[in-house]
Amino acid sequence: MKGKILVIEDNEQNLYLVRYILEQKNYEVFAATDGKSGIETAASLKPDLILLDIQLPGMDGYAVARNLRKNPVLAETPIVAVTSYAMQGDREKVMEAGCNGYIEKPIDPDTFVEKIEQHLPVKHKR
Repeated sequence: MKGKILVIEDNEQNLYLVRYILEQKNYEVFAATDGKSGIETAASLKPDLILLDIQLPGMDGYAVARNLRKNPVLAETPIVAVTSYAMQGDREKVMEAGCNGYIEKPIDPDTFVEKIEQHLPVKHKR
């Protein structure tokens, strides 16, 4: 396995697609379907990368990102927002919350891994 990736996503179809793409590239994929469980899973798992949906039940992705950044163990873990929010200013809002990157939905399966690998430490790429 190349690395551990936590996907915090409440939509089953989106989660299935992301998991399928990443597992085909030999990543170990873990999932959480809401912000609270995502924060708890990240703290115990210490993933190499977190893919974070912004529209989550209970606690939105902005709050999740800010919470993850407060944890010293996760402060340097790359977080990439994978979201349907694509209006002007949305990218900036995601970055201000503590994310390192931003990918718009629907994702492009042909370029998705390349985009997320830009945020992974070198040892986990290809």
